[in-house]
Amino acid sequence: MLALWCTGVAALALLAALLIDLAALDPGVLELQMAYSPHLFGAIVHQWSPAQLARYRAHLPVDGVLLLLYGSFGWQLAAHTRVFAPLPTTWRRAAAAWLPLAAVFDAVENLLHAWLTAAPRFGAPEAYLAATGCSLLKWSLLAGFAALVAAALVREPRCDERAP
Repeated sequence: MLALWCTGVAALALLAALLIDLAALDPGVLELQMAYSPHLFGAIVHQWSPAQLARYRAHLPVDGVLLLLYGSFGWQLAAHTRVFAPLPTTWRRAAAAWLPLAAVFDAVENLLHAWLTAAPRFGAPEAYLAATGCSLLKWSLLAGFAALVAAALVREPRCDERAP
């Protein structure tokens, strides 16, 4: 349980720090994550000052630590606690895989964004689309995990419903 708490608290703290650090970027990071073409991506990056672009690029390794933390937390929560016990077995198995899988897509997205922000890459439209695809898959898995947690909490029997 200590590892679960440590990864969860560390992930939340690091997420908060990154949100504060990147709050000044306008357009924001989420808009960049959804920029599926060289034109859209470039339109966002060119609105940032060189210092803002450097700030974005500097956050990528830190985000790598964050994805390791949240991936580990999700797996531990699903595999080593009874949080998902009220759910069907297939849902419990899915829950154990979803945050680690989201972390993998996040890592690929970060690598692509590091490459795409290092220099203009207008001749590689597939890379922009792949980065956005990874981002969409990451966010879908994160939302799905949250939905599974909510479903498990809703299905958890209340104290007065449990057998004596």
